[in-house]
Amino acid sequence: MKTRTFLFTSLALAAALLGACKSGSTQGKTRIAVIPKGTTHIYWKSVEAGAHKAAAELGIEVTFIGPQKEDDRSQQIDLVTNQALLCDAIVLAPLDATALRDVAKQTVDQGKPVVIIDSALVDSSAFITSYVATDNREGGRIAARRLAEVLGGTGKVAMLRYMQGSASTMEREEGFLEEIKKTPGIQVVSDNQYGGATASQAQDAATNLLQSLMTGTELGVQGLYCPNQTTTYGMLQALQGKALAGKVKFVGFDCDTTFLEALKKGELHGTVLQDPVNMGYLGVKTAYAKLKGEPVTALIDTGATLVTPENVSDAKIDALIKTQVP
Repeated sequence: MKTRTFLFTSLALAAALLGACKSGSTQGKTRIAVIPKGTTHIYWKSVEAGAHKAAAELGIEVTFIGPQKEDDRSQQIDLVTNQALLCDAIVLAPLDATALRDVAKQTVDQGKPVVIIDSALVDSSAFITSYVATDNREGGRIAARRLAEVLGGTGKVAMLRYMQGSASTMEREEGFLEEIKKTPGIQVVSDNQYGGATASQAQDAATNLLQSLMTGTELGVQGLYCPNQTTTYGMLQALQGKALAGKVKFVGFDCDTTFLEALKKGELHGTVLQDPVNMGYLGVKTAYAKLKGEPVTALIDTGATLVTPENVSDAKIDALIKTQVP
């Protein structure tokens, strides 16, 4: 009797899920799920704004749902699995370049297109619809050129990496190292430390890194680079906590209100901005085009822009900043 009850419950649940899918199509609404790495950072809220802008233009429904923490691979895998049952296509910013590959492939095998945004998946070009993202390697190169410029082409520098498995930041880190080597007067003395998924973890890691670089009361490097919002924020807080802010040249990535203040105070000498609104917008538009059988572009670069104390007030820069800072 228990077996029959369990079987009935399982069939009822499956029918409910199928009914949810069918109800969306009978209403004539295409449904696309956008699954970011997380939902708390302003960056992802900007991606969401772009996704909903596309949905409004196309007359479709967008579900925006992501993990609570940006290191919860299991939760993101479950979200992709569940949303693949309920939606017509998936737009995914994978937390891990390898861990999310299988579930993305399974989704495509079910006949649901997958567009990857923000951060790449390994060995996925044969099955994903498109990769819509910043040219992250070039973003790292932009940061390296800026740091070399403000250092005058000489000095010791350190980089605080983000998190193992994150393809987008790995590209920014490698792009930075490739480009900085082109300036022979600059020596990279530390590039193997990781900040972690949260701002508090990054601040702790940055504090430890700075402490390891101290010689007495002097910091043993003249330049610093961080490849994303949390590491840049954590490093800025660590520098301020040690009364070192403004005493070292510092280039970061992404933006928030503290970065703008730091740029004005000379505590941050540059930050590379992405265009998350455009990323969310083009991710949804591309997924919809695929569903309609229209041609799509395999790789879409959404752009990277260097913000400095000198150009932070320019109209175009200010407009980009306002898409990412509340």
